[in-house]
Amino acid sequence: MEPMHYVAYFFGGALLTNAVPHWVSGLMGRAFQSPFAKPHGVGLSSSIVNVLWGFLNLAVAYILLCRVGHLDLQAPDQVIALGLGVLLTSVMTARMFGRFHGGNTAERA
Repeated sequence: MEPMHYVAYFFGGALLTNAVPHWVSGLMGRAFQSPFAKPHGVGLSSSIVNVLWGFLNLAVAYILLCRVGHLDLQAPDQVIALGLGVLLTSVMTARMFGRFHGGNTAERA
């Protein structure tokens, strides 16, 4: 397998993870941070903007995971690349969004 497939799987996992908070917040009708808010990533975007942003993340994740390569969930090396993208993005977004939503209790001490 080509090394670029691992990069695609990593970023596919990252985008798949990033889609979740935007998509869910939008579906719930809640404003949420997005790159389109002012200030960027700090201000709130409408629920419609978040649904669209979440959907775009899902679409690009699909392309990276299913069209760039052919992700095989039985291949440990491919799952590790995907999982690292999911894990790293999960930790980064938990930290970033936690500042705004009370999730970083360690920083309060």
